[in-house]
Amino acid sequence: MESPASDISMNKTSSKSSSGGRHGSELKSRLQDFMGEEQVFDLHNVKPHEFVQYGLACIENFAALGDCCAKETRERLRIIVAGGDGTVGWVLGCLGELHERGQEPVPPTAIIPLGTGNDLSRSFGWGGSFSIKWKAAIKRILDRAIHAPLSRLDSWNLVISMPAGAELGIPYAMKQTEEVILDKDLEIEGQFPKEVSCYQGVFYNYFSIGMDAQVAYGFHQLRNEKPYLAQGRIANKIIYSGYCCKQGWFFTPCINDPSLRGLNNILRMHIKRLNSPKWELIPLPSSIRSIVALNLPSYASGRNPWGNLKPDYLEKKGFVEASSDDGLLEIFGFKQGWHASFVMADFISAKHIAQAAGIRFELRGGTWRECFMQMDGEPWKQPMNNEYSTFLDIKKVPFQSIMVKGENNHS
Repeated sequence: MESPASDISMNKTSSKSSSGGRHGSELKSRLQDFMGEEQVFDLHNVKPHEFVQYGLACIENFAALGDCCAKETRERLRIIVAGGDGTVGWVLGCLGELHERGQEPVPPTAIIPLGTGNDLSRSFGWGGSFSIKWKAAIKRILDRAIHAPLSRLDSWNLVISMPAGAELGIPYAMKQTEEVILDKDLEIEGQFPKEVSCYQGVFYNYFSIGMDAQVAYGFHQLRNEKPYLAQGRIANKIIYSGYCCKQGWFFTPCINDPSLRGLNNILRMHIKRLNSPKWELIPLPSSIRSIVALNLPSYASGRNPWGNLKPDYLEKKGFVEASSDDGLLEIFGFKQGWHASFVMADFISAKHIAQAAGIRFELRGGTWRECFMQMDGEPWKQPMNNEYSTFLDIKKVPFQSIMVKGENNHS
């Protein structure tokens, strides 16, 4: 039998939570009934880093004093995160601190999907939505979280080095950091800034630049200003579709605004292949309005824009079959809105560009004053400088997250 303390739930709920069809508070109470109040944490009250810093430390201290139960609990501990992709990533990032401090083993993570997209949950077999019959299924979910086999997940570090002075409204998943020394042997088109501001963050699913991020940014701004307009999935999709049209996503060929032209006007991309130290310049097609670096086989609520490619095509392009733990990002592009719509409907694949173990983006400015970016669904507006380049470096985090497989795993 598993130790009763070998399973801990982290639930992002509140008394007015709308997550999981407004069942968040009920779920929290139900989990407390099964597991005990001391093993269920509301992330509004106890942050993941606080649990890592104090909760695990307490168990480890007892284990160090010879408490066999505490030692076994620490070794067999598994965590369930009840929330969306942002909440899961938040918890995984805090658990990653254990790797850095050498506090092994890092607890595996299971998921109860309470968000909208739930791509992390889909990728590891925990489903894309909160079950209507969750009360009957909760025992099975807990049993699966305790006994199911494990899988691994790559995570990716994003560093932005930009000219100092410009304001950057970064998402909560990023933070300002010390100046980063870039690889100056790499050929650049602009100039290195004399003074820089640097920001760093980690993503698990995707990073994107372009029109999709601009639409997401507009949607998030509206939701923050008028939250009463976005109170359900159907309403969210209607508003999102409206922003797609408003921002020129569907009508790019008919509009001459420079901000709607191809990303190749402002962007240069170098990549490193797997097990190669050399940078390689990758030309971007002029038709590309949005470029995505994807880690999971699930994007935008379960779509797979990269597609399930046939072996002969993989061999022809020099690709390998995509996986969430292969040390590679799949880089693809969207053209106009009709192209993205066909991709999202699984009629066609996105424009395949490359697979990479490392990426360097150089933003050059010119006629563009700003561009839009997003990381795991968190968008921001990136200012650009006409004189100096902005650099974005993406490289794999040295350690992997440990995930518990759900019943319908597709990772």
